[in-house]
Amino acid sequence: MRSLIHRFIPVACAFGAAVSFQAAGQAYPVKPIRALLALGGGGETLARLVGQKVSESLGQPLLIEAQPAATGSIAANTVARAAPDGYTILYAATNSQIYRPFLAKNVPYDPIKDFTPITTLSEAVLVVVVGPSSPIRSMKDLVEQARKDKGQMFYGTSGVGTTHHLSAELLQGVAGIKMVHVPYKDAPQVATEVMTGRVPVGWSIFGTMYQPHMAGKVRIIAINNTKRFGRAQDIPTIGEQVPGYEPPPGWNGWFGPAGLPRPIVLRLNAEINKAVMAPDLQDKINALGFIPTPSTPEQLAEAVKLGLQRTAKLVKAAGIKPE
Repeated sequence: MRSLIHRFIPVACAFGAAVSFQAAGQAYPVKPIRALLALGGGGETLARLVGQKVSESLGQPLLIEAQPAATGSIAANTVARAAPDGYTILYAATNSQIYRPFLAKNVPYDPIKDFTPITTLSEAVLVVVVGPSSPIRSMKDLVEQARKDKGQMFYGTSGVGTTHHLSAELLQGVAGIKMVHVPYKDAPQVATEVMTGRVPVGWSIFGTMYQPHMAGKVRIIAINNTKRFGRAQDIPTIGEQVPGYEPPPGWNGWFGPAGLPRPIVLRLNAEINKAVMAPDLQDKINALGFIPTPSTPEQLAEAVKLGLQRTAKLVKAAGIKPE
């Protein structure tokens, strides 16, 4: 992804094209827009914050429908089969658009052919947590304990095919350890299971785990991103602690069905990017554990392409098989 400075130049052009489109008498939108969310938790909260501003700017409501089941693949498939008229769009993460095709069998959509990229909204800040009384205080401790447990250490995530699942599998390949995956319904359930000690380790999102961490109910031992997060600079990344580990992509973005007309793409791109960078939302977005990353449609398309290529190599190297 390019820097935000580079992004805003094409975004401004996109907004101008959208204005020209409306001036020609082809008004959009003229009715409510159905927005399916292929994720829940903090991602849903972020989508609703941004969606409210987009609704106000467009003059039509963005009707948010959270459908995180099956790692968002149900929502993604619904949008992939929808009419390309701009009235059914998708807010999805790398879970459904990048990892699901590699980690689950019989995925009914093609991440490239069946969608029109609109914009990247944000990057999720991901974390690794343990219980408050756990002797594990670092990723080094986790690796050593996993070796002692000889493949019997359990780890929890919010589901098969999530960024968390892939991250844990990659860690095992890099560190030469084996663990047992326990998929849960969502991030809050993972938090509960780690707090009570029913699973010793959890992979989750910063927004769900930071308050329990500050309250001493869980302990964040690593940030699962390429860099430390501004709100928790004292917590190191996994890569800092485990040589050779590189986290998979963890962005969220907006998509339409394949064939979505370019003027509609540009209008939505301009309005969503403007909303996510609104000054009054910045603290709220960071508190949720996200970093705003607005982009052009082309940059999101490239992110999808590169994400699929990289994930294919990672999955092959780690020996991961679809479940």
